Formats: sequence, C-alpha cells, structure tokens
Amino acid sequence: METEKYQNLKLGERGAIISMIAYICLSILKLAIGYMSDSAALKADGLNNTTDIIASFAVFIGLKLSQRPPDGDHGYGHWKSETIASMVASFIMIAVGIEVLIDAITSMFQGGKESPDRIAAYTGLFSAIVMYFVYRYNKKLAAKINSKSVMAAAKDNISDAWVSIGTALGIFGSQLHMPWLDTVTAMIVGLLICKTAWDIFKESSHELSDGFDENKIQLYQEVITKVDGVKGIKEIKGRNYGNNEVIDVVIIVQSTLDIREAHDIATHVEKVMIKDYGVYDVHVHVEPN
Repeated sequence: METEKYQNLKLGERGAIISMIAYICLSILKLAIGYMSDSAALKADGLNNTTDIIASFAVFIGLKLSQRPPDGDHGYGHWKSETIASMVASFIMIAVGIEVLIDAITSMFQGGKESPDRIAAYTGLFSAIVMYFVYRYNKKLAAKINSKSVMAAAKDNISDAWVSIGTALGIFGSQLHMPWLDTVTAMIVGLLICKTAWDIFKESSHELSDGFDENKIQLYQEVITKVDGVKGIKEIKGRNYGNNEVIDVVIIVQSTLDIREAHDIATHVEKVMIKDYGVYDVHVHVEPN
C-alpha cells in the first residue's frame, strides 16, 4: 500500500507540471496584451496567474519531497512537505492580491481612463477555455490517485477559468462607455486572489496543527464500535500526514479475554479501517472492562 502511495505522488507531479506550463504561457500572454491594450483587469488576471505558477510549483516541490522515505529525524516520513509548500504559496498569493488591489484603487482615482481594446476580452475568453481543459485533466487525475493537493490544484484551475470569464465580461462592459468597469473587475480579481490565498492558508494551517474532520471522526467511531468484540471506544483521535489519515483509538473489550484474543480484535479494527476506508495507519490500544 505504501508503494502505491508513493507512485500516486509521482503521478500527481504531472498535474502540477501541466498547470505550471499553462499558467506560464497564459500569464505572459495576459500581461503582454494587458499592457498593450491598457486593461487593468487583464493585467490583474495575468498577475493572478503568476501566483498560480508559484502555487503549482509549490505543489510540485511538495509532491517531490513527500516521496522521500522516513529517515533519522523524520520517522513518520516527509508527507507534510506538500502541506508546508501550500502554506508558503498562500503567503505569496496574498501579497500579489494586495498589490493588485492597490494598483486598481490607484487607477480608479487617477481618472481619464479609456476603455481597453477588445483583444483583451478575447484573451480572457481564450484563457478561460484553456484553464477549463486543464481543470478537467487535473480533476480526473486527482480522482484516480486520490490526491487532495491535485484536487486543490484542479479547483484553483476552475476558479481561474471563472476569473478569466469575469475579466472578459468586465472588458466587454467597459466598451459600453463604462471604462471604470475594467478597474472594478481588476479589484474583484484582487479580492479573489486574496480569498483563494486565505482558503489555502486556512486548510494547510489546520492540517499542520493536527486538525481533523469531525464528521470523519464520528463516522470512524461508529464503524469501529460495530466491529465484533469492541464494547465501546474510550478515545479516538485523527491527524493527517499529507493525504494520509492516521487514527489513534482506545477500544474497550471484555476483561475476560486473553492477550491473543484482544490482539485479534485490534488487528480486525486496523484491517477494517485500512481496507474499507483507506486510512493510512491505525494505532489501536486495548483496555479491558
């Protein structure tokens, strides 16, 4: 099972690489057209894609580091490298988001802005189509290898597609003698960058601080309680190592059981959680009652 986990990490690199290539090409295109057409919205969208390059690169590096086996000072492996990389990317993204907002607000007070050329809007639509296909690829890959980071990348891809559509609509709207609409769209893009950064930070910090889904804990508690020989659960906790769930549980068994029988019950609990629910590791402590 562990070998398969490492192979999935390797496959996940494809999604990160494809995202990086797409974002590099699109950011160059958007920034170039944005400056030539004087579109604040398209330039903001291009800067958004530069943060996506960093985020995709962080996922790639995280996947690489996570493949390293346990060593002397990392007895549990390097699974959390992926989560740390995501947090670093969130800091960079929020810095760019704030910069986009400041530029858009400054542009609004400068006044005398002309409507950007329509080629900027077509560039936004083209970018949206490209990102939609990248999203479809990463979503399919994430489902295949059960990767949270690749699925997060896919969600980022589809959000970028929507941002590009919004950018195009804002630019088309500015053609209707409303040049300020381009600046407003740039502000919305800046806010979306900041929100995406906050969501990534919140999720990664939750995992790094050993936070765990309460609904899953409730589900696992119900499942373990139904295992033959388990009279109850005294304590159950969960944590994540990258995409891997680790469960610590103290089960209560009949006090008249001998050591071998109690051990067999604990082993059965481990097998159910690992085989049926994909838990990476289960630590079962037995207490008689």
